Amino acid sequence: MNVIPFLIKELEHEAKTTQKFLSLVKPEKFNYKPHQKSMSMKQLCTHIAELPAWIDMAVNTEGIDFATTDWTPAEVNSTNDLLQLLDSSTEKALKALAEIKEEDLLKTWTIKNGDQLLQAMTKFESIRHAYSQTTHHRAQLGVYLRLLDIPVPASYGPSADDPGM
Repeated sequence: MNVIPFLIKELEHEAKTTQKFLSLVKPEKFNYKPHQKSMSMKQLCTHIAELPAWIDMAVNTEGIDFATTDWTPAEVNSTNDLLQLLDSSTEKALKALAEIKEEDLLKTWTIKNGDQLLQAMTKFESIRHAYSQTTHHRAQLGVYLRLLDIPVPASYGPSADDPGM
């Protein structure tokens, strides 16, 4: 059984759902934090928009080392910037999934911090982890939206604000 077509279909579905959520975020709310330990709305949304690109990284590298990787979140200043970032991240992921071979999904992908191994999993597991992270952080965004009285869109079924999805 080939799983890549299913991964592509799931990514396309998740991207559409994520787009609905991100399209509701306005720059005047970018600094909002529901709690002092929470990410700002801008940090959370940028992370969500960048997550599909982790699929490309998982497919096309052997891992990431936080001790040697110079990573800075993308700069976004508008709702359109968020949506464009999501689109470009999703395009990278779809391209990577279209090019990977099924047997390569079983290769190991690692997350390190110098000599410290933080996580080792297959590329398939890394891809699924990116999907789970998207779902997790999009749910967080739903809480932010709810607390700001911004209607929460449906995701896997109706929401209280979108019952007729």
